[in-house]
Amino acid sequence: MRVDGIKTHDVAGIGFGPSNLSLAIALDELDTASDRPAVDAAFFEKQAALGWHRGMLLPGANMQISFLKDLVTFRNPASPYSFVSYLHTVGRLAAFANRTEFFPSRREFHDYLEWVEAQFTKYVTYSSEVVSVQPVRSENGFLDKLQLEVREGATGATRTVHARNVVVSTGLVPKMPEGFERGEGVWHSSEFLTRFQVADPERLRSVAVLGAGQSAAEVVRHLYDNLPDADVYAILSPVGYSIADATPLANQVFDPDAVDDYYFSSEEAKDAVWRYHKNTNYSVVDDELIRDLYERRYADEVVRRNRLRFLNLSRALTVENHGPRTRVAVQSLRTGETDQLDVDLLVCATGYLPVDPTTLLGEAAGLCLRDERGRVRVERDYRLVTDPELKARIYLQGGTEHTHGLSAALLSNMAARNGEIANSIVQGLAGPASDTDGKAAL
Repeated sequence: MRVDGIKTHDVAGIGFGPSNLSLAIALDELDTASDRPAVDAAFFEKQAALGWHRGMLLPGANMQISFLKDLVTFRNPASPYSFVSYLHTVGRLAAFANRTEFFPSRREFHDYLEWVEAQFTKYVTYSSEVVSVQPVRSENGFLDKLQLEVREGATGATRTVHARNVVVSTGLVPKMPEGFERGEGVWHSSEFLTRFQVADPERLRSVAVLGAGQSAAEVVRHLYDNLPDADVYAILSPVGYSIADATPLANQVFDPDAVDDYYFSSEEAKDAVWRYHKNTNYSVVDDELIRDLYERRYADEVVRRNRLRFLNLSRALTVENHGPRTRVAVQSLRTGETDQLDVDLLVCATGYLPVDPTTLLGEAAGLCLRDERGRVRVERDYRLVTDPELKARIYLQGGTEHTHGLSAALLSNMAARNGEIANSIVQGLAGPASDTDGKAAL
């Protein structure tokens, strides 16, 4: 539908990573199963192509979740867009089964994402960044559409589209320690592989990695294995890497049903879930990788070559250029003393921060209701709670951990989450009579 030359979509998605790709599939499969008019969906992605943690697609790095937790299976096990369907299509189903492994490599999972995305290119416009979202008042007086300003990356020109529903999936942004800036000698792990592949290994004789999570440990191993003449320093605050709790009972916090348990719990119970189970995903490392790094260090000790060095119970205070090298001020938490560490490269594997979804929303942000802690309120179907005047809907893919729990932004619950969002959108488009809490099964 066009109004004054402006295209109106039923759904506009901001971002086209795995989450909104999963949503596109859910909407498409709902359309296929129904005789109603198809949902008019459009997605806008600022990157030039689909990319999921490209900077950390390291050789030997595996997924930390089962291959069954793909884009679709927990919503529709019969979907032709499952990881199993991908394996069958590319001729590796038997070979994968022979591995007797639940966990594909990160590279293979990314290849799966690209295989699915190639079948949904009609929905997405790449190199297109949504720079603002504003409510639009219709003739009936209601704010029943949202206006998106979309900037084209190639030309910088902007265009305007309208949507009845907007799904925000802008992902995470790299987090650097306070006062640290990325540069020639200071990288964030999100860009590691991209930059390492074009770096001169002869220049990297001494390298350091800051952080104590999975990415930090993976980067340490990659540097150690690929720079045989370099000293590798791991700067971490604890004594050693903390092991990820991957036990079956603990992993139930990522089950689809666990979202209900969390959403309808008291704030005290929600805080307890984070306190007890944060170690399933945050600032933890797989047991196998921890042992792998320890064995490397031990093998060095046997030949009396201390090439892998753990600066534990330590923190990096400052970083500065020091001629062609990078100087890191490292403080011991044992003694409080600070030493200067000169390296050719510092990699900060210091995590990510969520993007505040309201920064895009302009006037619409003022219509989003907040709780007593100042956080946006979110319905069970991932819809922002807004002033009744705003009839258009805004859904969040991420940034809802305070309402939906540990799996809110993770791949673990992605398929089920997008089934709920897709159902909510379709029901909302059909009218109030069919509007529910967004939990109907696909």
